[in-house]
Amino acid sequence: MVRRVTYAAVLALATASPALAETVRFHADLAPGKEVPPVQDSGSGTADASLDTVSHMLKYDLAFSGFTAPVTMAHFHGPAANGVNAGVVVPLGTNPASHLHGTVTLTAEQQTQLTGSLWYANVHTATHPKGAARGQMIKQ
Repeated sequence: MVRRVTYAAVLALATASPALAETVRFHADLAPGKEVPPVQDSGSGTADASLDTVSHMLKYDLAFSGFTAPVTMAHFHGPAANGVNAGVVVPLGTNPASHLHGTVTLTAEQQTQLTGSLWYANVHTATHPKGAARGQMIKQ
């Protein structure tokens, strides 16, 4: 009897399906007119990210160009719906060069916010310290 229970337990563990990771992709087009309030600038950018829903690891790539002043900061902000401002969730650099790449581990709450489209990416410049271009992170 002990062998049967042991065998059944081993079989159950061997055939149990592990938690399957899902990769969720996000994209944002950053523009000065999407800032709240909108600003006048010639710059723009894009933010792309992929989230592993099991490890909570977010990989991101942020590119920007054409601003009338040097970029001083870049961030993910949230939680906020489109058109609403929020605090910094993930700082992406001070005086960054374009094509920022990185990874960050999110909390469960941050992951829920991001997957609910409640994060936005933005860049700040010397001319527009409150934000020069913004874009809502949308699931693809």
